[in-house]
Amino acid sequence: MTDKTRDGPKTEAAKPAANRMWGGRFAGGHAEIMERINASIDVDRRLFAEDIEGSIAHAAMLVRQGIIRQEDGDTIRRGLEQIRDEIERGDFAFSRSLEDIHMNVEARLAALIGAPAGRLHTARSRNDQIATDFKLWVRGAIDALGEGLRELVAGLLDLAEPHAGTVMPGYTHLQPAQPVTFGHHLMAYVEMFERDRGRLADARKRLNESPLGAAALAGTSFPIDREATATALGFDRPAANSMDAVADRDFALEYLAAGAILAVHLSRLAEEIVLWTSDGFRFVRLSDAYSTGSSIMPQKRNPDAAELVRGKAGRALGALQALLVVMKGLPLTYGKDMQEDKELTFEATDSLMLSVAAMAGMVRDMTPDPEAMRRATASGHSTATDLADWLVRTLSLPFREAHEITGRIVKLADERGSSLADLPLAAMQAIEPRVTDAVFAVLSVERSVASRTSFGGTAPDNVRRAIKAARERYR
Repeated sequence: MTDKTRDGPKTEAAKPAANRMWGGRFAGGHAEIMERINASIDVDRRLFAEDIEGSIAHAAMLVRQGIIRQEDGDTIRRGLEQIRDEIERGDFAFSRSLEDIHMNVEARLAALIGAPAGRLHTARSRNDQIATDFKLWVRGAIDALGEGLRELVAGLLDLAEPHAGTVMPGYTHLQPAQPVTFGHHLMAYVEMFERDRGRLADARKRLNESPLGAAALAGTSFPIDREATATALGFDRPAANSMDAVADRDFALEYLAAGAILAVHLSRLAEEIVLWTSDGFRFVRLSDAYSTGSSIMPQKRNPDAAELVRGKAGRALGALQALLVVMKGLPLTYGKDMQEDKELTFEATDSLMLSVAAMAGMVRDMTPDPEAMRRATASGHSTATDLADWLVRTLSLPFREAHEITGRIVKLADERGSSLADLPLAAMQAIEPRVTDAVFAVLSVERSVASRTSFGGTAPDNVRRAIKAARERYR
């Protein structure tokens, strides 16, 4: 009896029988519930390519070291390549009774080539094998996620460039604070996602040590060449301590930590999009491609893609927390608890990849409304700080005194229902007689953003330089 998984390949139902892959220690079979809790094949089947890649490298090294014969090594390699093809075609029947990807591949190899298959596991253990497979997979996930972030950042840069001078409100406490530009706002996320790429790259550097050859935990008495297998698999070096090599899951934790921070950044941008598309803002519009409607309210246009990105952040955050809890009490070296690492990491990665792709699509899809942003910027007295700064520069007032005077002027404007720019000069002079009509030069939002020329400020020329510098970094 077989069932089809969503990934395609078939899985045979578990059969309570002696596990021939363990040799003579166990003669009887497991209880059905033990088969269910012990087997990991429904999860770690995703490691088939990495498992076969590692086995091919290991077999080639055994041949070079004279541990197995060349003809056996060649036969093993051909058999492994055939198994890889079968799995990729969806023609491979995975068996839960064989527990994991390693035993499933090895059992199929034995069926294909006979006795030489038994030589493949010389000088290794499932402990170093799974650590190697998982590191290879996480390394690939980091590379794929980095490319996804590259696409997202490219979209942000392309959107920011024509809006380097488009004014919009900058907020603190979600209250209008000071004018900024839409391009400057988008570039804040470029900085965030660049840090995310840097964290992922750093995690990749640290994980790139090969566990293969550490065997169960103590190394092996066979004359293996761990440098050779490390090089063949693209690692920088072999892991230096055999116990750490099989017990370490720091690489997954660090990857998930970087992924959790990335998920938070994606969620923050998603929340901005939810706000910006709402009737209270209307700063941007998403097309039908990234919006949904309501089953009962015909007028509704919902930013569901952004809301789902916001919601999926919980998966990455939860995966990190869960794996930290798994690892926190484990003595060296390997415990079966560590089998939980892959499902958590796979699910978090799927969510992150989907969220990054969805966000990149939304950024490309967004149509900003500069006029709506301009209208919103005109409210809330967002140039009050410019007025206080003018009082400091022009009247040589201490900032705290200038702040107090500006607060009184703002209060007067509120009472009159006026903006600062439209408040009569005489009204301001009633509060501070030394104010002149030169003050109006700093009260427009355009002049406000143009004046913010300090490094990292929102002045349009600053934003354009930041965009150019970011494009150089992403070449």
